[in-house]
Amino acid sequence: MNAPIGVFDSGVGGLTVAREIMRQLPEESMIYFGDTARVPYGTKSKDTIVRYSRQIVNFLLSKGVKAVVIACNTASALALADLQDLYNVPIIGMVQPGAVAAMNATKNKNIGIIGTNATIKSGQYGQYLRKLDPSVTVVTKACPLFVPLVEEGLIDDRITEDMVSRYLREFKQYDIDSLILGCTHYPLLINPIQRFVGDKVTLVNPAYEVAKTLKQMLAQRDMAASEDHVAQYEYYVSDMADQFLSFADKVLPCHVDYVQPVDIENY
Repeated sequence: MNAPIGVFDSGVGGLTVAREIMRQLPEESMIYFGDTARVPYGTKSKDTIVRYSRQIVNFLLSKGVKAVVIACNTASALALADLQDLYNVPIIGMVQPGAVAAMNATKNKNIGIIGTNATIKSGQYGQYLRKLDPSVTVVTKACPLFVPLVEEGLIDDRITEDMVSRYLREFKQYDIDSLILGCTHYPLLINPIQRFVGDKVTLVNPAYEVAKTLKQMLAQRDMAASEDHVAQYEYYVSDMADQFLSFADKVLPCHVDYVQPVDIENY
């Protein structure tokens, strides 16, 4: 089944998930949508996030996608269940695969989680972790300014270093050995975060587990693309196509020639 996979995020962060899908499923075509006009999602209400997510899924379905990956932890935490009830296509979120990845990484069962205000407030990661192991200790911290810093391209800037220190210093008092990057923008800050928490803390990027889950699901449902299929990639945004284009070239393993703007409110 050579139809494309739909992937969406509030902006450029989901490209870290798209990159992992390209690596693990090189034969799969992909349509990516970044909602750059309405980023960040982490400060929005659940109703707003569900409405945005429905519009985006409607758009992706109009492009003939066979499955959808919500490459946004906030939308995954707050909209996944609603979307799965509304649509017949398989929809995969970030939270459950991310919790599995964290449990695979931890040795002392002390796990930290960073994310947007909405993701942390939802408590979804903690719930899934405790389902996997009730004895796990979970420490959380909302880091709302990380997304705007990434969207502005301030990856290794001094201001970013200062914000990493401000947000993460309280983790120093806990003996965490794993830290979930609970927002798809955060892997783009992996260098300053790792420098601050130190090498003894494993940074867990849920993207790998999400791509693995997608691959297994497509195989089980006999929906995988043929092995000789040449993957095609399309990119759409709701605003700031030029900025997205420059970022995509930094994150993805292949050059992006063109990003198409979409009036997502029409969906």
